[in-house]
Amino acid sequence: MDLASIVGTLLGVSLILIAIITQGSIMAFISFSSALIVVGGVIAATLINYPLSRVISVMKVVKVAYKGDSLQPLEVIRDLVRMAEKARKEGLLALENEIDEMSDEFMKKGIQLIVDGTDPELARNILETEISMMEERHRIGAEIFDSMGTSAPAFGMIGTLIGLIFMLKNLNDPGSLGPGMALALITTFYGTLLANLLFIPIAGKLKLRSSEEILNREIVIEGILSIQAGENPRIVGEKMKAYLHPLEKTYIDDERKLGNSDEA
Repeated sequence: MDLASIVGTLLGVSLILIAIITQGSIMAFISFSSALIVVGGVIAATLINYPLSRVISVMKVVKVAYKGDSLQPLEVIRDLVRMAEKARKEGLLALENEIDEMSDEFMKKGIQLIVDGTDPELARNILETEISMMEERHRIGAEIFDSMGTSAPAFGMIGTLIGLIFMLKNLNDPGSLGPGMALALITTFYGTLLANLLFIPIAGKLKLRSSEEILNREIVIEGILSIQAGENPRIVGEKMKAYLHPLEKTYIDDERKLGNSDEA
């Protein structure tokens, strides 16, 4: 699991609850009418904007925002360099035994393509098309949550207007002013809270996960095609390192030096 996402969500909710409790009763912030306006409005607006199938499918990827077990670039490079060494010693067909043990479907597909003798340009086109389709799916998912983050405060304001209308219509009844003002403010609170603590952060994390996944897959393509070309494993590793952050490159270099010193 992604510790940062979990800690951030729990910390945000906890601090807000503590701030409320220290000033009074949390029951003052509970309003069924306000929840109906904000949550119902967001759901309705989302369904109007996007097909039902898209909305249902994107709800399933919420777990991606809290998942931290995807392959990291360093792991990808290590695996591909190891396979490059094996292919150089035993031939490409020796990699067929590796396919069933792979957890990453994209890497599995790429290795299968080169083992089957697919033309390098065709293999690249197939894998890049896979990336494009994945990127489009992720883009729509993040876009839906961005849209929800935009509409939640708007429906909070609608609830505020409803509360103010009730207040103005009943100015002669002092007892109705309190509930009307409460409805007006609580809906704004709900809308702003949902947008800034849930919808917008999830959209941001989905975009980050998408960019990480695209980077991993670009590394996989570069490594697989280099293996198919029969390049030296060291050269394969260097080509894939070009995609990494300088600190990650340094980490690989230090790891390699440590490995060489152990062998000596």
